[in-house]
Amino acid sequence: MITKFCQERGMKFQIRHVQAIWPSGQYENWRLHCFVDAADAQAFLDHFGGVMFDPKGDRETGKAQGVWRRAGSYKRILDLGPLSVPEILRN
Repeated sequence: MITKFCQERGMKFQIRHVQAIWPSGQYENWRLHCFVDAADAQAFLDHFGGVMFDPKGDRETGKAQGVWRRAGSYKRILDLGPLSVPEILRN
């Protein structure tokens, strides 16, 4: 679904991974869709939802391999726009 959305609009992206860690110690591995064009990133966000990630500001001390220190409390994301976690994987 993501690939089709981007191909139809001529958007080019790369996929990166980051480990997101909350103050409680909860963590998840997140897949990031990275766009060169900010307008493409915004169109993707508008359609699928999600969280903006700034690699220079959000990675731990700006390190390329640093983790993403999240603020607030952890909440599992089950639905993002037209995407959702299948019922069997929710619990």
